Amino acid sequence: MAKKMLFLFVLLLSLTGMLKAQVTTAGMSGKVVADEEAVIGATVVAVHEPSGTSYGTVTNIDGRFSLQGMRSGGPYKVTVSYVGYQTAIYTGIQLQLGETYSLNVTLHEASELLGEITITASKSKFSAEKTGATTNISSEQLTTLPSINRSISDFTRISPYASGNNFGGRDGRSNTFTVDGANLNNNFGLSSNLPGGGNPISLDAIDEVQVVIAPYDVRQANFIGAGINAITKSGTNAYRGSAYMYFNNEVMRGNKIGNTDFGARAEESKTVYGATLGGPIIKDKLFFFANVEYEKNPQQVVKWRAAQEGETPNNSTISRATAADMVEFSQILKDKYGYDTGSFTNFPANITNLKLLGRIDWNIDKGNKLSVRYNFTNNKTWNAPNGSSGNTGYRLAYDRVSQYSMSYANSCYSLQNIVNSVTAELNSRFTSAISNQLLFTYSDMTDERGTNSGLFPFIDIMYGYNNEGNQILEPYMTAGYELFTYNNKVKNTVTTIVDNFTYYLGTHKLTAGISYEHQKASNSYMRNGTGYYRYSSFEDFKNGAAPESFALAYGYNGNTKPSADVNFGQLGVYLQDEWNIRENFKLTAGIRMDNLSFLNELMRNQAIYDLDFNGMHIDTGAWPDSKLQFSPRLGFTWDVFNDKTLKVRGGSGFFTGRIPLVFFTNMPTNSGMIQNLVSITTRYKDGKVTSRDPRLELLKGNMITDVNQMISTLGLPTTITPEEGVLPSGIVGIDPDFKMPQVWKTSLALDYQIPASFPLTVTLEGMFSKDINAVRQFNYNIKSPEDTWQRFNGPDTRYIYPENYLEHTNINSANVLTNTSKGWGWTGNITVFAEPAKNVNIMAAYTHTESKEISGMPGSDANSAWTNMPSINGPNNSGLMRSRYVTPNRVIASINWRVHVNKRSTSNFSLFYSGYSSGSYCFMYSNDMNGDGVTNDLIYIPKTKDEIKFTSAEDADAFWKFVNQDPYLKKHKGEYAEAYSASAPWIHRFDFRWSRDFFVKIGKTKNTLQLSLDILNIGNLLNSKWGVTKNMSGANGGRILTYKGKDESNTPVFSMYKDSDGNYPTESFTRNLNYSECWKLQIGLRYVFN
Repeated sequence: MAKKMLFLFVLLLSLTGMLKAQVTTAGMSGKVVADEEAVIGATVVAVHEPSGTSYGTVTNIDGRFSLQGMRSGGPYKVTVSYVGYQTAIYTGIQLQLGETYSLNVTLHEASELLGEITITASKSKFSAEKTGATTNISSEQLTTLPSINRSISDFTRISPYASGNNFGGRDGRSNTFTVDGANLNNNFGLSSNLPGGGNPISLDAIDEVQVVIAPYDVRQANFIGAGINAITKSGTNAYRGSAYMYFNNEVMRGNKIGNTDFGARAEESKTVYGATLGGPIIKDKLFFFANVEYEKNPQQVVKWRAAQEGETPNNSTISRATAADMVEFSQILKDKYGYDTGSFTNFPANITNLKLLGRIDWNIDKGNKLSVRYNFTNNKTWNAPNGSSGNTGYRLAYDRVSQYSMSYANSCYSLQNIVNSVTAELNSRFTSAISNQLLFTYSDMTDERGTNSGLFPFIDIMYGYNNEGNQILEPYMTAGYELFTYNNKVKNTVTTIVDNFTYYLGTHKLTAGISYEHQKASNSYMRNGTGYYRYSSFEDFKNGAAPESFALAYGYNGNTKPSADVNFGQLGVYLQDEWNIRENFKLTAGIRMDNLSFLNELMRNQAIYDLDFNGMHIDTGAWPDSKLQFSPRLGFTWDVFNDKTLKVRGGSGFFTGRIPLVFFTNMPTNSGMIQNLVSITTRYKDGKVTSRDPRLELLKGNMITDVNQMISTLGLPTTITPEEGVLPSGIVGIDPDFKMPQVWKTSLALDYQIPASFPLTVTLEGMFSKDINAVRQFNYNIKSPEDTWQRFNGPDTRYIYPENYLEHTNINSANVLTNTSKGWGWTGNITVFAEPAKNVNIMAAYTHTESKEISGMPGSDANSAWTNMPSINGPNNSGLMRSRYVTPNRVIASINWRVHVNKRSTSNFSLFYSGYSSGSYCFMYSNDMNGDGVTNDLIYIPKTKDEIKFTSAEDADAFWKFVNQDPYLKKHKGEYAEAYSASAPWIHRFDFRWSRDFFVKIGKTKNTLQLSLDILNIGNLLNSKWGVTKNMSGANGGRILTYKGKDESNTPVFSMYKDSDGNYPTESFTRNLNYSECWKLQIGLRYVFN
């Protein structure tokens, strides 16, 4: 037997091609018995009734059968026959994507009166043989749940583990999203949004979606958050088509929150047009499906406006930047430099989205079925200038377009995203014991920024000086070519080949595979590519004073548009055994081995490599070494009473994921070998200037607007060789031992069909995860704290960084991408489904999530990911903190009710509720307390009012009142504040959808006209205070204390935050005064024939 198994394993590997498996089909398995004995050789035929697609097999020596590679959905008709016994026919079977439907059959002896028996299949929610946390979203749910954005996230939110694009307390960029097996992730990872405007494929082209958190199937890989698998619709034997339109505009939304009215509504609208058509080319043999959809969304990119004379700025629509200053600034740039800023009162933009899809399905013969799909998406959006980022040592205190600052139309930028994707899948069944899936996918995704601005430097005008003559580090006006837009383009191609080979051996289903995926990403990214100037005040700018900071990025050797590439292949080998130990107990055991190899070469910067960081060096000319990572998994499902009324399921296993590719291209982009990044700036401590780069004096007088002249004026190098190199201000490296993120997940669940007069089920599920290889940035240029360093005196004894805390003073940072094993999380969930009456479906779920991590790797820049880690003794020394992606408590519920008005009309009502704490916040000092150059220091919460010193008694009183009104601060007196542990108040939102179908039958064709109405946040329509999130904008984002220095005994002194009117904050959270919080409705019209 051992020799037979070894031969089988070798055979499987030899027959298996290159594979990256994400689910695209469903399956069915079971056992056929008669007279309590297994029936050998019974014929099992399953027919997908809409298309006539047939799947057949015979039972083995254990009476078992298994069908794989089946279309999801249905209904299916399953016929089980054997000589001398009545034929059993099961109807109404629906298959779920990625799940195996369990069908156990008992045959009875034939009689002269009855040769067959028809049975309506069980509608138990527990018919599938899943092991881990999984949510399936059917085509019916895709058409009945409320949605205006028509994005996948509008529907994945019904997963109990979802929080926007984040799942289980993990960054949304750690998910994987596939369509028909093709990778359509935002692989580069500039955000967690999917390509194509958040949905690279039309909802009307999607047949079913599956969300998996912990599937113990080793075929599913490349995620540590969630795997989101979607499949597209196919044609059937009936011609079916639709045409649809959705519309909303500025009057179809709220314009008020509480007592705040947003005033005149800017003209904006959204119109979606689309059509689908599918049917047979050859009946039962060859089918087609096609979809086209176009969206046009004219709107105002910026809704803030400059303050007119006599107007008071507010935190909703009116900025403190005055219209008079905006006019004068624009006129100077036009008269002196010939630059057109564009309007500061009108910010029009047309957002457009075109989606095309075509699919062919071919039943070649009974054993082979082929499907080919192509889709194309072209999405273009417009955005306001970057909020607060730069390359001058610190972020701006507030966004460039906000209540504090204003900009112009030509400083906005467009983002065009183009997606091309092809999938070809062949499912084959060679014998009753051998089946195969062959899958090829190719995806090409391009993101490119554009602008209406002419080439010109980007300019920030700061708010000026305070009464003490110190710089106010706040923005006031912005103009020019947006600082991140020049030569900003990402191109990502992904190719996979999939061949899944499955062999049935008695009670075992063996699957073997070799996975291979090739990815290439090209990143052109030149922040400050047209030059960047920051002036301390508008008066300084007008008087020709030297700028407060200057930055520039330019290519070497005359290359005006350099790019950085990453090219890698991932090879994975796996083997899995699904063993039906007993009729009601199934064990799934498998192991997956993945090896990632970088395929392109880099150029070393010798000047960087020569730097010694306490015995360590950074080689920017080498990718990490290839690493073999193992992912063993074990799952089980136990049908306790063998009647699907009580199931216990669970498992444990390793999951290996990916990181955003931008964190790889950060290294060559910042290596100083393809482009030079120059930052000339002024440094501050406690708001006072500590140093000023003397080269800023070279930029006095009129601005230099030509990049070449900037280079020559500052004496910057224009050529580079690996041997000499040039030190950039910020270095980025990757640990040679770096591994892709890996997490160990363990779950246990119970599914119970409650005895009741109507279908009522409850699921209890718990899951624990432990990081094996989490990811973080570590700054080599920061010295580790030593015992000789001073500490603050008092209850807060954090280190005081000395003046010489940098390893090398000629660079700002040296961030290295590396791993840590610290990090864990757990979730507990209860979900209830009920159908108390015909056509009434109810769902409710509660989920508690906790997740701890070292770093959430925020943003897309290595230094930003490092500096944005809240800490006590600096980001290098941060301990475990609550994940910034956690929603600790979340409740969701939905009710769907279909009403048959008459024979020619039905109505459908759907209500979706979500209740949750809307965000997690940190209490940090508003400046750099410990002197490490990072302004994200967590505060110490005093035990008593007089435990810490203030500059005034009034500040002390105001702070203590603030502490006692805040639940988190009040509970944690005498402790350091933990990052992201102060949760906002709960928010309760209801989304509603109504649709009315009118039927007319002409000949054999059924014609349906549907009217629909979607209302998001319907509670806000009833009361403008309801359904509105709260944030800490009124409490300076949680930065309520400012470090003012220390006395001779190193005891720190603080001041309490005051707003621009000199008022202390009295409450932590205030309503988020933003249009997006208001109710919004959409009307729809759809025509369907079939």
